[in-house]
Amino acid sequence: MTTFLILHGYQNHRPPGHWQHWLAGRLRERGHEVRYPALPSPDAPVLAEWLAALDEHGRRPDGGEFVVLAHSLSVLLWLRAGARRPAADRVLLVAPPSPSVAASIPGIAAFAEGLDLTERGLDARLVYGDGDPYCPEGADVCYGTPLDLDTDRVPGGAHLNPDAGYGEWPSLLEWCADPSVRIKGH
Repeated sequence: MTTFLILHGYQNHRPPGHWQHWLAGRLRERGHEVRYPALPSPDAPVLAEWLAALDEHGRRPDGGEFVVLAHSLSVLLWLRAGARRPAADRVLLVAPPSPSVAASIPGIAAFAEGLDLTERGLDARLVYGDGDPYCPEGADVCYGTPLDLDTDRVPGGAHLNPDAGYGEWPSLLEWCADPSVRIKGH
């Protein structure tokens, strides 16, 4: 059995129309353990509280594969966690906001402060959409190249959220079953 940890972003209250909610349901139907915690104060996140939640929910299971999927602000959470990151077999970083955009939003600026974009050996895949208003420079430029990440670009995917049409996302479910699958749009 695989354990999946799904981490949401800023102002996300885990709505049923979001791909994360849909994915959690499909994975549970397949018999996997799914951790999809409501991170504290999503409208006014505090980095220390989100790091504590990652510590709490990111405990590696005793057996089986452990997979982390982080969207938007939780990508910055994952990067800021550094040595506190749980040991995961696979990590998917989806549609992170650029450091400059995050720094420009007072409620989440602390997530961008001290962000180390020189780290090497970060075993993760980055998925990003063209035209993401929260990462106008392009996530490949902000994160993919500096961190030497394997990347999947979703043409026209924007922020890869419900506003961009990402409720059901079959390609992502396929990746959860087989990490060799390249993630594409719907």
